[in-house]
Amino acid sequence: MRVRVTMVGTGYVGLVSGACFAELGHEVICVDKDENKIAMLRQGKMPIYEPGLDELVQRNVQAGRISFSTDVTASVKDRDAIFIAVGTPTENGTGRADLKYVYAAAAEIAQATTGFTVIVTKSTVPVGTNSRVFDIAQQNVSPDARIAVASNPEFLREGAAIKDFLEPDRVVVGVEDAEAAEMMERIYAPLLMHGKVPLFKTGIQTAELIKYAANAFLAVKISFIDEIANLCEAVGANVDDVARGLGFDKRIGQGFLNTGPGWGGSCFPKDTRALIATASDAGVRSLVVSSAVEANNSRKMDMVSKIVGAAGGDVKGKKIAVLGVTFKGQTDDMREGTSLVVLPALQAMGAQIIAYDPSHPHEAATLLPGVTMVTSPKDAAQDADILVILTDWMIFKAYDFKAIASVMASPVLVDLRNMLNANEAKRSGFTHYVSLGREQH
Repeated sequence: MRVRVTMVGTGYVGLVSGACFAELGHEVICVDKDENKIAMLRQGKMPIYEPGLDELVQRNVQAGRISFSTDVTASVKDRDAIFIAVGTPTENGTGRADLKYVYAAAAEIAQATTGFTVIVTKSTVPVGTNSRVFDIAQQNVSPDARIAVASNPEFLREGAAIKDFLEPDRVVVGVEDAEAAEMMERIYAPLLMHGKVPLFKTGIQTAELIKYAANAFLAVKISFIDEIANLCEAVGANVDDVARGLGFDKRIGQGFLNTGPGWGGSCFPKDTRALIATASDAGVRSLVVSSAVEANNSRKMDMVSKIVGAAGGDVKGKKIAVLGVTFKGQTDDMREGTSLVVLPALQAMGAQIIAYDPSHPHEAATLLPGVTMVTSPKDAAQDADILVILTDWMIFKAYDFKAIASVMASPVLVDLRNMLNANEAKRSGFTHYVSLGREQH
């Protein structure tokens, strides 16, 4: 049965979720106060880079299942469910999630709703937020309307968000109102009908915490394998094989056991900080998660040392070519990416940085001042002293590294994603190859 859904916020979570709800057959309005975003979407242009999103949106626009608006009041009237998918950035100096956009949306939504409406928090929020959302909604709702709240955390990986939404491991819903629970089941019914996707209904506070716990666990898992990679280098073991050997254990699994230059992005850094702050407020120590955060910060600076070492101990006057500046491949998101730590540190040491990223992120010029962004990997490598693979773009595996090495002044490769191996690097013409958690060549 078709449900009338409004998505407040058209960032990664809001736009992908809105388009996917439309794909499930619902009637969706995506609303945002950013007029430029809405204008782009109405023209069929995506304000974010996400594989397959433009086709998905276009298909559902043509089917009349999704539309875009800047008018919040008009977009939330006579709707069955309204999802809040606004930003929850970190508060300066506290580590806590800044919830002002969530609370402002709740008030504005409540003032315009009619009949029975479920306000669903899709944004990642700390424990207790939905209770506050309900209080705010109750203070602002009209006498002839009734509000219920639900927590429905997202588990979308940038670069694979559509697949993650349409083929989820589980759908988590925190809900305590029977009518709201029925509405959430109706919304997700197309995913649940064959019994392959579990709907996990729980208390609202529990649902809020599941999201933070999941991201914190994955962050810890990455920091763990990064630490094992350091040990592998010291004792002559191979981290790729160690990770594979670990992953065969069903209690551990293969996911998130790829070593790299440190985790970043819009979720892990923000969510680990918020979880630590929540634990502190509750009088609970968070030693494991705090240690992972500390280890990750150190990891990024360790990458600087690795690059400097490959340059013979000094990068002053050296030209360093970089492949990838986003926090991970298959996205244009640079938020808290390793590039924002590593590249400025190298610049401060006197290096000249030339970089290429397949997504051509528009924020690169602002976030990485002094870094020259070019339009091809070969342009980045021209006359370079060192080539650094910083981001795990899948397309990098298909590159002709022999052609890239041939235009370098000094064919040295620092592979911080272990995309190649020593033999492949040698065949490509690199005279020195540095990777993570392996014997160095």
